[in-house]
Amino acid sequence: MKFFFDTNVLVYLFDADSPVKRKQARSLFRAHAGAGDILLSTQVLQEFYVVVTRKLARPLAAAAAAEAAENFAQLPMVNIDSKLVLAAIHRSRGSRLSFWDALVVQAAIEGQASTLYSEDMQHGLTLDGLKIVNPFR
Repeated sequence: MKFFFDTNVLVYLFDADSPVKRKQARSLFRAHAGAGDILLSTQVLQEFYVVVTRKLARPLAAAAAAEAAENFAQLPMVNIDSKLVLAAIHRSRGSRLSFWDALVVQAAIEGQASTLYSEDMQHGLTLDGLKIVNPFR
């Protein structure tokens, strides 16, 4: 089984202003990293860098954020291509998902993940065999 991590879960690994969620995210990430079953996408990698350097109350230094992104890039990665973008467009048009969330969902499905960890999507929702889990509930 593979577990896809959405951007928000990765951001909490570094968010000093959310200590409870930071601890939960670190525990979850450690457990899955140890099992070798984490899956990310190039979209998540890009969003992570932007959020931790620009949107946190106490942003990470660019060098620290780049190092974290380089480490994440060593994990199994779904590359966002035109086929995935078009599938996400169709999914977002036929659902309540934003385009960006639909792109995360499509990447997780493409990578054959069983679970998508995300704080931003409906907990418990299953889409084409992919279960969405909010790890902070």
